[in-house]
Amino acid sequence: MIEKIGNVSLDLTYYPGEDYYCDGAVEDELLSIVQEVEPSEYGRVIEERKSWPILYHLSPLRENIVDWVPLNKDAKVLEIGSGCGAITGALARKAESVTCIDLSKKRSSINAYRHKELENVTIKVGNFQDIEPSLENDYDYIFLIGVFEYAQAYINTERPYEEFLHIVKKHCKADGKVAIAIENKFGLKYFAGCREDHLGEYFTGIEDYPNKGVVRTFSRGGLEKILKACQIEDYSFYYPYPDYKFMTTLFSDERLPRLGELTSNLRNFDRSRLLLFDEKPAFDGIIREEAFPMFSNSYFLLIGQAEATVYSKYSNDRAAEYAIRTDIVKEKSGNWHVEKHPMNPAAKGHMEQILHAKELLSDKYSQSDLVVCECEPKEDGLVFPYLSGKTLEELLDECLEREDTKQLEQLLEKYMSYLNYNKDYPATDYDLIFPNLLITENSWQIIDYEWTYERTIQPEEIAQRALFCYMLGKGKREKLNLDLTYKIMKIEHLSMEELRKKELNFQRLVTGERKSLSQLRDLLHEEVLPLRDAVAIYQNEQALERMQIYVDDGHGFREEQSDFYTPEQLAETENAPKRYRLEIPVSNQVKQLRMDPAMFPCLVTLHDVTLKIQDKQSTVALERIRSNGSIIASNTFLFRDNDPNFTLPLDYGKTTVLSVEYSVVRLPDKLAPLIAMEKPRKLFGR
Repeated sequence: MIEKIGNVSLDLTYYPGEDYYCDGAVEDELLSIVQEVEPSEYGRVIEERKSWPILYHLSPLRENIVDWVPLNKDAKVLEIGSGCGAITGALARKAESVTCIDLSKKRSSINAYRHKELENVTIKVGNFQDIEPSLENDYDYIFLIGVFEYAQAYINTERPYEEFLHIVKKHCKADGKVAIAIENKFGLKYFAGCREDHLGEYFTGIEDYPNKGVVRTFSRGGLEKILKACQIEDYSFYYPYPDYKFMTTLFSDERLPRLGELTSNLRNFDRSRLLLFDEKPAFDGIIREEAFPMFSNSYFLLIGQAEATVYSKYSNDRAAEYAIRTDIVKEKSGNWHVEKHPMNPAAKGHMEQILHAKELLSDKYSQSDLVVCECEPKEDGLVFPYLSGKTLEELLDECLEREDTKQLEQLLEKYMSYLNYNKDYPATDYDLIFPNLLITENSWQIIDYEWTYERTIQPEEIAQRALFCYMLGKGKREKLNLDLTYKIMKIEHLSMEELRKKELNFQRLVTGERKSLSQLRDLLHEEVLPLRDAVAIYQNEQALERMQIYVDDGHGFREEQSDFYTPEQLAETENAPKRYRLEIPVSNQVKQLRMDPAMFPCLVTLHDVTLKIQDKQSTVALERIRSNGSIIASNTFLFRDNDPNFTLPLDYGKTTVLSVEYSVVRLPDKLAPLIAMEKPRKLFGR
């Protein structure tokens, strides 16, 4: 019952013989890719296919959520719900053995093919409940990444989440750990207009899943209730940002995000979203109120002893030779230090370059009071002291907040003095932007000098880039008087477009031939619709559905002699949406009347059209009506353009009431012109 794919073993002992869960043709596509393409080429394939499932399953950035976890080389790992193997490789490259469980054989085959060179991976295929009794009870780590929310789909009890956690926990060592990555139902992105990840609906998690179903995500409080019910007291919460799927930064209760730090919020790769408000200043307000854990978009819940890492930032959305991770690590003494690690062997040279940059800049500023942060090599990475203080970016934000122009001017002038210091020295920190300068009571320190070049770059160019990067933060920074700022800094005022082009050139160097994640989002063409635009579109749609009535008093139809009746003014008939009844008094001066029921290609059904002559108090059946549409049924017309209309001749000299009941079905713009059009006809021939 063991099938081998490369070095990976597929254990089919509990496989029922068919896959009960499948995403359709995309899984065949994924299987073909991993069979034919080397992992190093996945980035190219992702860009070519422009497909969310391909990006989601094959992007190496998916591994970030577990890469930071310090697995020992002798660690024994269980991964439940391994799927197509998005994180399996990251676990297997660190641990001694990885056992995966997944219901789908096809997904497990995708996992095996992409990791076929690994000798320490076994994939058990089948239902978790069938496999679970055979599992050993000595795992160091058990990972449930995007799995816990489905517990009630396969644990048929009154309390499926608690029961699932009980079952999983018993397979850990006494000092083992369980890691759960899951969305927060109250994540800020959902309030701001992102759809719920699993159901694709707006606000459904916030509304506590009113339509039921098997998926449930939780707030931090909801997860803690489950932990309490399971009598679990030793646990830690971590906060993946923007979320756990493509995490760039991991925060913890010991190192929460700071003001201005959460700026990467447009992350809708799989579907369109609304933009009800700007999440960046909203996050800033939440951070001030110390409420971030409540509104973090995702959680990484670690059951067991907390890890030493309290913060981790990934800079691996880059060319391989520049891909690194920056951690803040808590020592046994309680002190913190900073570490940088290469994400792959190719990036080790970048570590050496950073160490060399420290020496160059220390020499350049040796006679100034600008301090270059210390840096020491450690195994395959670098170690830096953890420094307390505020970045120049934070201080500038505070100046804008309290409208302190004098202090802002002093800070910018001092910044420029450092840029101009020893400016002909053949070494320049191109990334000497505001967040990379830490200011304490006694000094200014360069805390990040990753992009230092052994050549002279004009201070003006560095300053222009610093301002550009600062303004990308938007929010209160838009209050900055740029004309005055450029004058203070004594540099040329370039347009944001000019600066954007320069920055793109730099980013091309950083990312190499591959596109960044933000560029991939643009390739997927998932729309971000701001609230103002959404309202305008809605109002425009409402306007397009208005009935416009023209009257001809002997001088023809004219715009100034017309009236609109919006859908709100039209009475929808009971149990018939988009079916309206309208009554309009018509003066005895009117010779004919024209009805335009919409302003788009459509099908219009006239259910009832009558004229009531008021002085006789009787209803007269309409004898003739002309249209620029094509009749396709006894009372239904097809209109191919944006000007559907009907013309009604009236009994001139008599005051009349027009009564019409009709319905409208909009046609896709691309479809309407393809439909053949008959000549205009009378509706009734009698």
